[in-house]
Amino acid sequence: MSARQDRIAALRAEIVEISPRQALELVGQGAVLIDVRELEELAAGTPRGAVHISRGFLELRIEQQVPDAATTLIVSCQSGMRSLFAADGLKRLGYRDVRSVAGGFARWQADGLPVDLPRGLSALDRERYGRHLVVPGVGEAGQRKLLDAQVLLVGAGGLGSPAALYLAAAGVGRLRVVDFDVVDRSNLQRQILHADDRIGQGKADSARRTLLALNPGIAVEALRVRLDASNVEQLMDGCAVVLDGTDNFATRYLVNDACVQLGIPNVHGAIHRFEGQVSTFWPKAPGKRGPCYRCLFPSPPPPELAPNCAEAGVLGVLPGVIGTLQAVETIKLILGLGEPLVGRLLVYDALAARFWELEQERDPDCVMCADGRSFAGYQEIAPSCG
Repeated sequence: MSARQDRIAALRAEIVEISPRQALELVGQGAVLIDVRELEELAAGTPRGAVHISRGFLELRIEQQVPDAATTLIVSCQSGMRSLFAADGLKRLGYRDVRSVAGGFARWQADGLPVDLPRGLSALDRERYGRHLVVPGVGEAGQRKLLDAQVLLVGAGGLGSPAALYLAAAGVGRLRVVDFDVVDRSNLQRQILHADDRIGQGKADSARRTLLALNPGIAVEALRVRLDASNVEQLMDGCAVVLDGTDNFATRYLVNDACVQLGIPNVHGAIHRFEGQVSTFWPKAPGKRGPCYRCLFPSPPPPELAPNCAEAGVLGVLPGVIGTLQAVETIKLILGLGEPLVGRLLVYDALAARFWELEQERDPDCVMCADGRSFAGYQEIAPSCG
């Protein structure tokens, strides 16, 4: 026998295989069915009630979907082979009752069991997102994920402008834009969501007008409110990703703390003169658990030492680079593609035309995300620039 056949035989001796009908019955009793096929394989549908996590991301994302290791997990693929390897990986992570669907989705269909069909794309969708549909790893299933996703954009300024434009263009179906500020002429050097004839208007409303003009097929919720401890969790409700485009420490810490509590990835960006940085803070990320913002910066500097927002200045095109990278990170997280910037800080020097990367570790004593740390509630921080 080949090494592959030996391995499959060994897995079959260790992993319980069940029929699709048995799997359906167990789902009715509270088991979780995981479909590990790739996006391109989902056009024919998925087993009724299944959660889709592609095989390459299974170990990274399963803890977010199923945090209790005592839950019965049932793994399905197309033919019943990949599910054996996937089940083995889940057992290694500590899940105690893991089973594999013999024959996979092919047998599920042959047995006439219920199937959830993917929502179809309209003719306009196919025309608009045609370049996505031919990209491996995106395709129709990925585009549907984008259309079904909701993202919170905190700030419609320099970073939020390019990020929002590209997320809208990509077809992220629901964008919630939060910004309390109004458009000022000094913003227009970098905040490309806005225009000269909107000076004095709320930035959130101006952003909505621009984004819907670009893509009327999405929903944009414009909220001219100040994000604070009383509303932060409500504003994040239902969002797959939070994109932080703020320029002050008070809001950054509040966004970080809420994302940690809710388990939502926080795509962070920051700019200063000719330099910028991007990272994804996600301490509860399945698999690779990264640091939070407080792991890097435990507390903000005193207001008198923080650089003045107006006096520090920024090269007008720099937010376009950093905000676009934030949009890329957000789309990767929604699609489950590539390697997110979890545990990595990407730094860009515009003058040197150079990127470099810094590895980041979780602070085992972090006041917000350390294991076993109880949440003391949200703390309001005196506003200061970032």
